[in-house]
Amino acid sequence: MGKAAQHWAEQLAAWAIDPEILAAAPESPYGFPPGLFGTQSGAASTHRAITEALPQGGSILDIGCGGGAASLPVAARAGTLLAVDSSERMLTDYVANAAASGVPVRTWSGAWSEVAPEVPVADVVVAANVVYNVPDVGDFLQAMSDHARHRVVIELTDSHPWTAMTALWRRFHGQERPAGPTTADFLDVTAELGFDAQSETFHRAPAWSAAAPDVVLAFNRRRLCLPVEREPEIATAMRELPTAGPATASTVWWEV
Repeated sequence: MGKAAQHWAEQLAAWAIDPEILAAAPESPYGFPPGLFGTQSGAASTHRAITEALPQGGSILDIGCGGGAASLPVAARAGTLLAVDSSERMLTDYVANAAASGVPVRTWSGAWSEVAPEVPVADVVVAANVVYNVPDVGDFLQAMSDHARHRVVIELTDSHPWTAMTALWRRFHGQERPAGPTTADFLDVTAELGFDAQSETFHRAPAWSAAAPDVVLAFNRRRLCLPVEREPEIATAMRELPTAGPATASTVWWEV
């Protein structure tokens, strides 16, 4: 593992939750409810980066596909959609959402590192809002490049998504949280791997701004490792504390 990739992994490791807090959590703070993914529309810069490199009738491989925000808006140009996600529910939603396009879909359930050997090469490979969950990001990106004929496209917020929880975590647990890694750290990794990456930064709507308030409240409560009885307190804190999540995000791509 190179120096930049190691730095990325170390910064992600710093987000580990205190074992005592985690042990007391009534539910896992990790993962996302499917209802939140349906509120994300995808970034125009990501769709543009895909279509620029996608031949008419070509194939798109969407890693960590969720509901399909990265790939389905450009599916009309594709001849095949390939989707990977560790959640069966997300894959089911992806297939249902893709039905309107009439484009054939193939899916693989599991982590990219596990299923990559089973997945065929595609014209464009995309992963949106995934890399902050990947400590071994160098191997992850290399496997993406190995599966792309023309281009790899990555979308990520410019700072770690959990920075949005910093003020709430401080109030309920009296602890500070890390600030990194960032898009700049990610670009250091791509340079270390020898990828000639280009990037476009865009303003990002507040996370889950279109989601139902009760879904967002439950999500934040889970992230805080607190029981459901604390939701009234959390709702009050959410009104009082400023939103400090990532205000910008970037689309990063490189040719293969």
